[in-house]
Formats: sequence, structure tokens, C-alpha cells
Amino acid sequence: MNYIKLLNAAFEKFFFDDRLNPTHISLYMALFQEWNSSRFADEFFVNRRELMRVAKIGSKSTYHRCVTDLDTWRYLCYFPSNNPYKGSKIKMSIIGTSDESETGQYNPRLEHLAERYHPKNEPVVYQHRPTNGQAVDSHRPVSGQALVSYINNTKQVNINKQPKDRQAVLFFFEEKDFSADEGKKFYEHYQADDWKTSDGKAIRDWRALAKNWMDRIELFGEENKQNKKRASQNQDNLRTTKAKDYGQPL
Repeated sequence: MNYIKLLNAAFEKFFFDDRLNPTHISLYMALFQEWNSSRFADEFFVNRRELMRVAKIGSKSTYHRCVTDLDTWRYLCYFPSNNPYKGSKIKMSIIGTSDESETGQYNPRLEHLAERYHPKNEPVVYQHRPTNGQAVDSHRPVSGQALVSYINNTKQVNINKQPKDRQAVLFFFEEKDFSADEGKKFYEHYQADDWKTSDGKAIRDWRALAKNWMDRIELFGEENKQNKKRASQNQDNLRTTKAKDYGQPL
């Protein structure tokens, strides 16, 4: 196993996968480190608490949702354990790590990737005049040039800026095991704001926003349970008074 090639292949897949949010990537990297520590074993066991601490995940429901998503999207195979003394088993998927491309071979995906990471202070020069009687493709870099597109230098349009309709939102919430009523609240809230954030900027991906909405619901639900538990512990079930006069006869 080549650590660098595996990690680079994972980062490239992250770049083109709009389903992922930062929590998914954080958990994957924690699992990747465990995989590396086990010398890239075919299967290895993990401890949920340790993974949550390394990935900075504070909610068990968020952890289970993310690891299930990674399993569904074929980043790994997740085998949960019902034994409290034995961790769950993970089998990491080996993302395609082909050898280096042939010299001079043009790859539009790599060009787009390089466009996002090209240093801004480094000038880019393109050759437009014919060479040996043949015209040079203006979209393809000449040898020795940075892989940056000459014509299309705009950001890729995200087709998930707004949902198609309210039904699409309800289906998405039900798919994530949330109620349709919660999906309706989400849709009506952002529909009233014309699908813009609180600072007036257009939303880039409504699915990612919906996942954040779900995470907040789970977080607030756990906080409410803890508050109710504290309130019940502090409640005076005997309804006794604290201002007592021990001088009075019983």
C-alpha cells in the first residue's frame, strides 16, 4: 500500500463528491489513520469513543449517521458490533490509485482540480500561435505550463443550490430518518428567505444545509433531555419548605 497515493486518491474523490460535509471527511481521516496504524490491514476493529474524540464529533447519532453514509457511498464497509466489549469492524475501500499518467496526456478532471489549487501569485502564459503548422488547443496547457483553464475561469455551477420543490425536501428528510414535518419547516424557512443565508448570500447546496439543520435538531434534542434530567433531580417531590421553625411543637 502506498500511503501518499491512497490519501491523494481520497482527496480527489472528496473534491468531486458533493454529498460529503466536513464531519464525513473528519471521520474518514480518523479511520484512515487507524487503517494506517494497523499497517493497512484488510479489516480492523475501532473504538467509537476514540474515533469521536479524534474526529471531533460530539454526538453519537451524528457519528452513526456519518459512518453509515460512508458505508452507503462505498468509502468503507461498516460491520457494527452488538458486543460492548468488542469494537465495530471496518474494511476500508481502496480508492483507485492508478500509476502516473503518460507524459503529455490531457486529463480535464486534473485540469479542473489544478485550477482550484493554482497559486494566485504565479503567472500563467498560454500559447495561441500555430506550432509546426498545427494549431494549439487553447484549453490544453502546453508543456511546462500550469494546468489552468484559459477560457473558463469561473466557479462550477452547483445544481443543488435550491431544491426542485417541497416534495424533494420531504423525501430527503425521510431518507435521513427525519419526519416530513421537520422537512416542511426547513423548506418554508428558507423559501421565505429566498434561499439565502442570514447575511444575504445565496445558498450553495441545500442538501448540505439540510444536514446541518438535522445536526442541530439532534444536538438540541440531547440538550433538552439533559436539562429535563437535571430538573427532575432538583425537583422537590416531597414539597417540603426550607424555612422551618424548629421551635414549634410537632
